[in-house]
Amino acid sequence: MPEPTEIERGLQQLEVDLKRLEAEYNMYFSGRLPKPPWETRSRVEANVKKLDRSHKPNYGDRFRFESLQARYATFIDLWDRGLRAREEGRPGPFVHNRPTPPKEPEPKKPQDRILHVAAFQDPLREMDKLHDLYDSLAEARREVGEDNVPFHKFAELVKGQVKKLKSSGTTEVAFRVAVKDGKVNFTARGLKGTAKE
Repeated sequence: MPEPTEIERGLQQLEVDLKRLEAEYNMYFSGRLPKPPWETRSRVEANVKKLDRSHKPNYGDRFRFESLQARYATFIDLWDRGLRAREEGRPGPFVHNRPTPPKEPEPKKPQDRILHVAAFQDPLREMDKLHDLYDSLAEARREVGEDNVPFHKFAELVKGQVKKLKSSGTTEVAFRVAVKDGKVNFTARGLKGTAKE
């Protein structure tokens, strides 16, 4: 394998130094280095000037150098804008490196669970069960921060659901109070064939 030419060695060194300079500037702007990396920058600057003056007979070497030179110029512009912004106390192009404030912890949601189940054939004749069901619903709503429903509205709802489901051939209607995803869940389901003959 042929020995790398002086130009190739210079280009390799420039690539390494440019990567290092980029890392050092990133460290400086994120607060991990006390001052800008002037030494490394001077070394890269000198290498760019030296390579710029040297004769590059190989088209590949010329293209590689021009790419590195353009990259260096872009970085210098970006870093200088960042330094100016920092001196003037403005957010510059490196503003994203500032530490983000810690997020507020999300309030804990009540766990999903079933609180009460009751089955009715005629809610008006089963007032004890109706009151128990209402109490568990009121408790669940209070727990998740929802307003309570007046008992008479609740009784009307239960009576209406029982009537509706019984008209479709159900003998008994089961109501369930549950908490799901931090919300109260109140459902009615018809039960078939549970009525006493």
